[in-house]
Amino acid sequence: MTVAASSASAARGLGSPVAIVLAIGGLYVGQSIIGGVTFTALPSVLRDRGLPLDQIGLTYLAVLPWVLKFLWAPAIERYRLPPTGQSRSRSIVLIGGLISAVCFVLAAAIGPTSFVPLMALLVVVAFAASTVDIACDGHAVESLSERYHGWGNAAQVGGAYLGSAIGSGLFLVLVARVDWAQAMIVMAAMLVLLGLPFVLSPGVTPVSPRTHKPSLRDALIRPEMRRGLALAALYAVSQKWGLVMLGPFLVDSGLDLDSLGVVNGAGGMIIGFGCALLGGALVRLWGARPIMVLALVLQAATLSALAAAAWIGGASHVLLLTLALTSSSAIMALGFVALYAQFMALSDPRQAGIDFTLLQCMDALVSIIGGIGAGWTAQHFGYSACFGLAALLVVIATGPVAMLSRRSRFSFGKEYC
Repeated sequence: MTVAASSASAARGLGSPVAIVLAIGGLYVGQSIIGGVTFTALPSVLRDRGLPLDQIGLTYLAVLPWVLKFLWAPAIERYRLPPTGQSRSRSIVLIGGLISAVCFVLAAAIGPTSFVPLMALLVVVAFAASTVDIACDGHAVESLSERYHGWGNAAQVGGAYLGSAIGSGLFLVLVARVDWAQAMIVMAAMLVLLGLPFVLSPGVTPVSPRTHKPSLRDALIRPEMRRGLALAALYAVSQKWGLVMLGPFLVDSGLDLDSLGVVNGAGGMIIGFGCALLGGALVRLWGARPIMVLALVLQAATLSALAAAAWIGGASHVLLLTLALTSSSAIMALGFVALYAQFMALSDPRQAGIDFTLLQCMDALVSIIGGIGAGWTAQHFGYSACFGLAALLVVIATGPVAMLSRRSRFSFGKEYC
């Protein structure tokens, strides 16, 4: 039996693929709300409150649980997939979602300028959300047959941009027009509502007992998986490092939080979601490799334009917002659909939570290094140096990314047939 077939068999009785995609899509939106609040909106709020850039860069310490979740992924995956009976994905999602919502309510009470306790709460939220992500990714791979993987990728990337638009856009608007506390409470309520469809959905019941014991070793011994880890690292360098200081740069360029929130929210949602769908269609037509390379070329050009704007100064707000949306929404969505298609093809349905986790941990590890480094660079050398260095790194990474993604699909499953 092929891996795709075994995945489809394991998912019998779950209902239509549309229902599955909508359920997991709600979780991806919720996780991205957390990311949008923490990594996009919070830096802008902190800068608006007068905190220094090097301290703002420390917000990326909240990525640590996403970097380290591979340490507990095997235990979570073994709990999630008992030898017999339904998977326990729903209970993991329920507990993790409630922890995240409660921490958001506590963050509402302490305020944004109590930096240390706020960061402690956000690390707890990141721990809960990253654990939920293990279960969600595993459920997606084992529940959707290969022919519906594209729908799963669309739910991941489209949900990510929708959630990010809410977390970085609507949240900033609420902070500017109401206050921090009520904005955080609204986000907490949305996390609960978005998780309900998954919690109320049926679990996965295998057609035969589960005999495979999920492990990190099983993932790491596969050459394709090691190549995927290298690809994840390079792509994080090329697509994420230059965007860490984008919000503070726009604030320092004279944009108020209200305007920035409207643009991030409406613009990011429409452009990001639209480009996610476009990316899915282009990957289906041409494969992942040319789309990833195209995204890198476009990102290098956009970051170079941002570096020039920061160096010259006095650029119009319309130009800066156009460059920001192009870089953080359009190009990112286009490229990451292709990257996630490769991630899904890499993951063994018998331990998909571990496999996907490893790839995401590499992405998060590289992101946290870039977040701290970008904050330090911008603080000491200016925004122009920060964006210019990021553009150079994109150019350097393009060749290796093209080489590592030369095959749009991986064949690891053949040895398990």
